[in-house]
Amino acid sequence: MPLHHAIVFVDHHCARIVQFGSEQAHERKVNAHLHLNGQDERNQRSQHEFFAKVCDGLDGVAEVLVVGGHSGITDFRHYAQKHRPGTAAHIAGYAPVDHPSDNELVALGRQWFTHQAQRAGLPA
Repeated sequence: MPLHHAIVFVDHHCARIVQFGSEQAHERKVNAHLHLNGQDERNQRSQHEFFAKVCDGLDGVAEVLVVGGHSGITDFRHYAQKHRPGTAAHIAGYAPVDHPSDNELVALGRQWFTHQAQRAGLPA
């Protein structure tokens, strides 16, 4: 079964990308390589490289839900809209959550996309 949906937990240190279908899920992690030496320009470049890797990990996914802390999802949303509009077009929503477990992340994604399909009058 194709995995058309994904949920991404993103903060400034790592991202967990979970692609899933009704019966299976595949997770991968992307780690940020931020430098803690006070050089804001270097940190911003590292953050952009990190967000670019997250966007690369979403290639081919039809619909994405992005979750995480407020600042993490806000910064990722800004990056995607400005630098990766193709990826941003596939992001169906953003929601703040506090460090869910792997199982909670998959359950949240399935529940969210099922609810969206029901709201649109589509079969879940």
